[in-house]
Amino acid sequence: MSTSTGLNIIHFTNKLSQYSSITLFVVGTIGNLLNILVFISLKLFRNNQCAFYFTVESISNIFLITNSLAIYLLASMGNYDVAILSILWCKLRSILFVSCTVITLYTICFSAIDQYLSTSHLFFLRQLSTIKLARCLTIIIVIISLLHTIPFVILLDIQQGVCTVFHPQMVNYISYIYYPVLIGFLPMTITLIFSLLAYQNVRRIVRRQIPVVRRRLDQQLTAMVLIRIIIFLILTLPFTCLQMYTYLTKITPSSNSYAFAIENLVSSIVTTLLNLNYAISFYMFCIAFRRFRRQVKHVLIKKYWRRCKLWCFSGKNQVEPQPVMNINSTDSSGIIE
Repeated sequence: MSTSTGLNIIHFTNKLSQYSSITLFVVGTIGNLLNILVFISLKLFRNNQCAFYFTVESISNIFLITNSLAIYLLASMGNYDVAILSILWCKLRSILFVSCTVITLYTICFSAIDQYLSTSHLFFLRQLSTIKLARCLTIIIVIISLLHTIPFVILLDIQQGVCTVFHPQMVNYISYIYYPVLIGFLPMTITLIFSLLAYQNVRRIVRRQIPVVRRRLDQQLTAMVLIRIIIFLILTLPFTCLQMYTYLTKITPSSNSYAFAIENLVSSIVTTLLNLNYAISFYMFCIAFRRFRRQVKHVLIKKYWRRCKLWCFSGKNQVEPQPVMNINSTDSSGIIE
């Protein structure tokens, strides 16, 4: 009875994972690409450190949701997980997941810290917030994340139909340091503290003698960072707790098929929530901020859509203007030539 029920649960879990992965891939890819487009197109954001972090995070998010989609599509093609047959795919998907997760989470941390620095009333702290520092920190975290995948690549193995780490010391590291600290409570604590400090700074920013455009930009980006962190905390915490439990219990299909099926179902739901964290930031920004909606509209319609129309119809119905000599013509500055 429990075996047949377990098989039904696993079948339902596979379908849920496939449909959610495809949906989140489409929605997340569109949203992250639009994020990148807005932040690199508007001059307002182009040399801003926080916008740079949002851009880097969106690129990393695309790799994460693509990796998630590939896992479930390959599994659905043959009704089995390719990672339990191919050690190469087992290691490759872990490299992508571990490295991109670290990059995404700590990029969010850097954006919160930068907003605190850029909105501080202390001049020497504001001086620390530069685009050069943002680029250096991004390069450092990318290098660290890639180096951090080396133990996973070496120690990952396939046993009893499961692609995971079985080395006792590495299991302890994953269970007690990696999930709870490195990608769990440490980034959560950093982002929460610095986003609240930045919010307090923004509330006092009116007293400082700074341009209105800069003040509004700081207020907008601080609010966006705060919204992003709230989403991050809500959707990441369940996955962190579940992974700690999974590595500690080590339930396999041969040991308890029913418990393994239930764990897979819960894991699929929690993983879907985690992937939602990587897919919905653009949509949450649009819902929460009218100014961001106007900026998106400006980029899509006034810049790219009009440019596409000009490009598509540039060769059609062209009218060549007749050159007119006008000695009283004026230049752009209004001075008579």
